[in-house]
Amino acid sequence: MNEYKILFTGMMGAGKTTAIGAVSETPPVVTDVVNTDNSHSKSHTTVGLDFGQLTLPSGDRVRLFGTPGQARFDFLWKILAKNALGLIILVDNSSADPLADLRVYLSGFEEELKQLPCVIGVGRLPAHPTPGLEDYLDELAARNLILPVLEVDVRQRADVVLLIDTLLAQLEANLYGV
Repeated sequence: MNEYKILFTGMMGAGKTTAIGAVSETPPVVTDVVNTDNSHSKSHTTVGLDFGQLTLPSGDRVRLFGTPGQARFDFLWKILAKNALGLIILVDNSSADPLADLRVYLSGFEEELKQLPCVIGVGRLPAHPTPGLEDYLDELAARNLILPVLEVDVRQRADVVLLIDTLLAQLEANLYGV
């Protein structure tokens, strides 16, 4: 049995804790506290990490880590990224400027993105269709990045599994030089 680590990141409220909870086989470990950041209406926020696990059909285990979303905890991003096989960036399309939110994480993980596969999951798109997925692709292209961008509802297990499967497919393609 092999063990792998995947990191979920994104702004506060993007759905990291919810995504991990949607697929974890065990109750996720969360470090949520009462939110004192008045810029967001969310009642609780992660200040350390979220953790869950998922067993693949092969018997391999995937450990799922979620970063805190607030920039004041960005020092944890690098710590949590250590030994990760890949990165899933979640974006809330209902935020004031979701493309700016994405830029925060593209910059914050700039060094890691040179080596790690990454998938972008965009949530709340049906209710907030602007920006569209093409706008995210344009943002990535401006940084010379080619990454999958998927519409996702982090409450739905199948959507989160699709993000993980897409990330694992990139790993496999990189491994075999496809």
